[in-house]
Amino acid sequence: MGRINMIDLRGVDLNLLVSLDALLEECNVTKAAARLHLTQPAVSTQLARLRKIFDDPLLIPADGGRGMTPSAHALALVEPLHAALRDLETVIRQRPAFDPFRDSRRFVIAANDNATAVLGLRLMEQLPSLAGEGIRIAFVNADQRQVATQLERAEIDLLIGSERMVPPSMKARKLMDEHFVMAQRKGHPRGQGELDLEQYCALKHVLVSTSGGSFHGFMDEHLEQMDRRRDVMLSVQNFTLVPDLLCNSDYVATLPSRLVHRYQDRLDAFALPFQARGFSLFAAWHPRNQGDPGLLWLRDTIAAVDAGTVIG
Repeated sequence: MGRINMIDLRGVDLNLLVSLDALLEECNVTKAAARLHLTQPAVSTQLARLRKIFDDPLLIPADGGRGMTPSAHALALVEPLHAALRDLETVIRQRPAFDPFRDSRRFVIAANDNATAVLGLRLMEQLPSLAGEGIRIAFVNADQRQVATQLERAEIDLLIGSERMVPPSMKARKLMDEHFVMAQRKGHPRGQGELDLEQYCALKHVLVSTSGGSFHGFMDEHLEQMDRRRDVMLSVQNFTLVPDLLCNSDYVATLPSRLVHRYQDRLDAFALPFQARGFSLFAAWHPRNQGDPGLLWLRDTIAAVDAGTVIG
């Protein structure tokens, strides 16, 4: 096959083609101008440019001076021009769609293990009723130092994390507010009584240090403001290690309430004996994906799963 030469359209205003379509249909500059909501001189100028582009008179003054007659070249342009403008309109009006039961797509979500446990597990549990087999979801560990670059490079599609995790350049949506409770195993020797500050400080605590290795967290900062101190015996890096650890010891831990609720058959939860700030979880994504229908579905689905409105 011979090589197809590409037409250079850099000098062509596509509005000229719309005007040409009106001119060929009306065969009258004044009527075409009224249809296009332009002045007659403006359409006359456009016709002059079109004649130069096509190297053809296109419209020839009719005998008697009333209206214009299309040239042979112009008549040959009518149908392909109509078709081209219809196709162009379709392209402009077309909006991407996403059907989770018919489409195939892989989503990568970055989250820490608490977010994965309280939101991700519920999503995974209900996924068979929410999407077809073509939808696959991968959860990866969220690294605050890398997450902005990962979103920029499309290595991850969505971040679920606290407000401090969300890069300022990203779009975000709040998913939920959370607060902390103290958790202990069923049958703990402390009993079921209301927790007071003396007891809280005297108990043996497990601390979750997401950065790794610390024995001092923001609960300890709250206590320091009251000139108090608790006894932190163990430090782990993952939230989801703690429930099993508590179930097999007399340690206690201060954990997000939704995480403790997942283990309510084995753990008891108690309100903290002091005011402590909670946190919120957000979904964050790159601005270029604001209108992505697949990611919009994913964001809405995660929000609905947390609200309990998506039932399999």
